[in-house]
Amino acid sequence: MALPIPEHESRLTAAGEVHARPFEAVAVPLRASHLAIIHCEGCDAATEREHLAELMAPHGAEPPGEGTSHSVRDLGALRMRFERHTEFSTYTFYRFDAFESPFEGAAIDLVPRDWLAGLPGKAIAAIHLAVDRTDRAPEALTALFDGNPLVGSRIAGNSASVWTDFRLHADGWGRILVRDLALTPSQTGRVVQRLFEIETYRLMASMAFPLARRTLAEVGRIERDVTAIVAALADPAVQQNDRDLLDRLTGLAAESERLDASTAYRLSAAQAYYAIVDQRIAELREDRIPGLQMVAEFMDRRLVPAMTTCATAAERQQVLAQRLSRTGDLLRTRVDIALEERNGELLKSMNRRAKLQLKLQETVEGLSVVAISYYLMGLVSYAAKGLKAAGILPFDAELTALAVLPVILGGVALALRRLRRAAVLEG
Repeated sequence: MALPIPEHESRLTAAGEVHARPFEAVAVPLRASHLAIIHCEGCDAATEREHLAELMAPHGAEPPGEGTSHSVRDLGALRMRFERHTEFSTYTFYRFDAFESPFEGAAIDLVPRDWLAGLPGKAIAAIHLAVDRTDRAPEALTALFDGNPLVGSRIAGNSASVWTDFRLHADGWGRILVRDLALTPSQTGRVVQRLFEIETYRLMASMAFPLARRTLAEVGRIERDVTAIVAALADPAVQQNDRDLLDRLTGLAAESERLDASTAYRLSAAQAYYAIVDQRIAELREDRIPGLQMVAEFMDRRLVPAMTTCATAAERQQVLAQRLSRTGDLLRTRVDIALEERNGELLKSMNRRAKLQLKLQETVEGLSVVAISYYLMGLVSYAAKGLKAAGILPFDAELTALAVLPVILGGVALALRRLRRAAVLEG
């Protein structure tokens, strides 16, 4: 019976994700060459599909379809496995003919060189791997790796042994040798893929180490500058312009944000890649070969310190951002307090000026009463004299002016006071 309800649009993708990039079942003897190519700018998935189509066309193989991130194709004497990841793509080539020397006649030798030269991107990992059942003496094993110290162990429940030196040889390729003791084809495919992934993700994780060291140096410089600003804030004997300190702190905050923006992705990606390396090593289920360092031990001594440096760089950037924020808050508080003090002094000064203006206004008002009264008295005096001369006013003009003087003064003072109150109410 079909599903009776509508499917979510992501159901098929989510259900198929657990089956993405399956292990290959491969036979022994086997030689494989693995390339991890970091994507270049402007090289999208369509560019890779077109390039793959050029390799597959002569063999009648169907190129990967749009949206395909994984494909396996048989190309005559070769089998090719392609995987596209977020930052890089991997190309693994298998050949299954018999061999005497594991690292002579590699699988990559059957791939056209012109096609390899046109791969879109730059190589970060290049590894030759061989699997056979030959029992080799320690001296022969060392010779296969140009005399370099070996790292090795028994893996997969003692079903195989693995040796490598984690070095780039004169041809620019790394080397891994696996001896099949009791592996099934499926187990062989899982072992091969895990070994390739360990080396690929190890190198992808290690890309962040030089960046982490530069980041720590930059963070240290910014921290010293922040410490100098905090010391200036804490020392009352040091006279500093708060505006200058704030400008310096703002510049340091901008540098910190720029540094974080340019390094955050790479540092966080390194931790994710390292977690995959750690998981794949655990899946090998290593047992010791007497006299050899195991892969897990090698990574603990060589890769873990680098990843710790990357984690430290990311953590110190976060601590620096928090410290800059706290210092900025402290400095802004100091600036706000200083501003409030200036505003208080300004208000006091304005209050003093207002009182002075009021006294001046009262003085001017008194003078205005006298002046207006003087002019009004003059008018009254002239009117009284005219009326006296005309015989209309029976009293002396001077006595009349003297009698009217209090009325004029009171009226003028009352009028000016009402005018001032009206102006205050309107304001």
